[in-house]
Amino acid sequence: MKILLVAIPNHHFFQWTNQLKESGFEVYWFDITDGAGFVKKINWVQQFNGWKLKWNYPLRYKIKKHFPKLHSILEKLTVNKTEIVFEKIIDQIQPDVVHCFEMQLTGLPILTVMRKNTIPFAYSSWGSDLFNYQNLGVATALAKSFLNRVDYLITDCQRDYKIAQNLSFTNTFLAVFPGNGGIEIETDFIQSIKNRRTICIKGYNDGVGKAIVVLQAIETIELDEAIDFLIFSADDVVEKYLKDSDYFRNKKVEIISRKSFLPNKLLLQKLGSCQLYIANSISDGLPNALLEAMGMGAFPIQSNPGQVTEEVITDAKNGYLIKNPLDVKDIALLIEKALENDSLRAKSQDYNVNFIQKNYNRNELQAKIVNIYSTIKPTY
Repeated sequence: MKILLVAIPNHHFFQWTNQLKESGFEVYWFDITDGAGFVKKINWVQQFNGWKLKWNYPLRYKIKKHFPKLHSILEKLTVNKTEIVFEKIIDQIQPDVVHCFEMQLTGLPILTVMRKNTIPFAYSSWGSDLFNYQNLGVATALAKSFLNRVDYLITDCQRDYKIAQNLSFTNTFLAVFPGNGGIEIETDFIQSIKNRRTICIKGYNDGVGKAIVVLQAIETIELDEAIDFLIFSADDVVEKYLKDSDYFRNKKVEIISRKSFLPNKLLLQKLGSCQLYIANSISDGLPNALLEAMGMGAFPIQSNPGQVTEEVITDAKNGYLIKNPLDVKDIALLIEKALENDSLRAKSQDYNVNFIQKNYNRNELQAKIVNIYSTIKPTY
C-alpha cells in the first residue's frame, strides 16, 4: 500500500509516522509548508520538500518586511502553487490513500485536488481543529464541504467525532487515537509522592493558552519553600512575566522556551518528579502532554474546553478540572486543594499510570494504527 501523508512539520506528526516504520507500507510525506527541509526523524519516509520556490530572489526577507506590496507581486511570480505541486505528486506516485493531518493548514489547501479524484481520503483532526474551526477562519460551509470529501476520519477525542457528525460527516469513523500515535512512558523515572516537589505548568499563552492566569493564581498562594517550578513550552510573554514577577524571582524556576527543542524522553523524565501538572486553555483537543503527565504520575489540573478533558479525568478522582480558565481564584483553590491532599494524589497516581498504560501505550497502539490503514479500501 502507498500512503501519502500531508502535514506540517510537527513533532506529533513525526511520532505518528514512525508507528508505520515496520509496516511494509510505502510511506510518503508532502510537507505542506516546505519549511523543514529533509527531516531525519522520519528519514525512512520518502519526503517531498524544496518544492515551493521557483526562485529565491535576493533580499527576499527584507523586501517582505519593508515593501509588502512588492513582496506580494514577487511571491505570485516566484512561488509554486500548492495545489499544482500536489497534483503532480499524486500523478507521480499514484497513492492508495491520502492522509492529511489538521484541516485548516493541511486539508483545505489540497481540497481542490482531492475533489478531482476518488483516492481514499483520510483526515486526522488535531487540537482545536474542529472544536474552534470558526475562530480559526474556516466557514461552516467550507468545513462541511471538506468533511464531505473525507472518506475516513480519525480524532484525538470523542468530542470531535460528534462535532464532525454535526457538520454532516457520514463516512467511516476509524478510531480515537492520540495525535502522536501513543504515549511512551519512562517507567524507571516515576517517583513516589514523597519524592515529588515540582509544579509543572504548560507555558502556552497565545490567545488560546492561558498560562499567565495560572501564574497569577500561584502568586496568591503561600507555598512550601521546597516547591520548585518547571514551565515548559513557554511563550515569550510567559518568560517575560516570570522574569518581572517578584514572586517567581524568589523561587527556583526552570523555563523551557516554546522555541527550543526538548527531547520527549527528557520531558517525561522531568514529569516523573512533578507533583502537579497544570495546563490551562480556552480551546484544545485531548492534549498529548496531559496524557504524558498522567502516565508519569503527576497530578493533573487541566481546563476542559468542550468537555474534552473529562474523557480522561473524573473531577476530584484522578485530577481536577478547571471550570473557568480565566478565574484566578478558582485555579488557586484547585492548586491548594491538590497540594493539601496527599492521599488523593497518591490514589490518582496509581490510577493514572495504569490508565495510560492500558489505553494509550504506544507499543500497544502500533498494531492498531497499522491495521486502520489496512482497512482502507483502494478505489481501483
